[in-house]
Amino acid sequence: MTMRRFYVIGFLLLLGFDTFGQMGFKLAATSAGEAELDPAWLYRIVVSGWIYAAVVAYLGAFFTWMTLLEHAPVGPAFAASHLEVITVLVLSVVVLGESLSATDIAGSCLILAGIGLLAASDPGAPERGPSP
Repeated sequence: MTMRRFYVIGFLLLLGFDTFGQMGFKLAATSAGEAELDPAWLYRIVVSGWIYAAVVAYLGAFFTWMTLLEHAPVGPAFAASHLEVITVLVLSVVVLGESLSATDIAGSCLILAGIGLLAASDPGAPERGPSP
């Protein structure tokens, strides 16, 4: 597998895990009702299947991120890891019916521009292969 393909697959996995984790935490919080620090609210969180799905997603994101960091340049990798802000925003509008403001759209465009600039900042850098 080429390193480019490794990066693409890895970042798509990371994006999926991060997005699913954020959505899972949102759905767990929504299903538990208004936040109150009492046993009944904590119980509603613990019995929500979404909380466990979110934790599993974050574990997947952690291992994917650690694997990517072993091979990918840190600057562009860190920037690309923040694409989940945009995917969560889009899914919250599409799936949860939340509203999208001009500020949300502008912020998303700035995030994409920043990721693009970081990704293009060092095109001549040699690709690192797996460690011996």
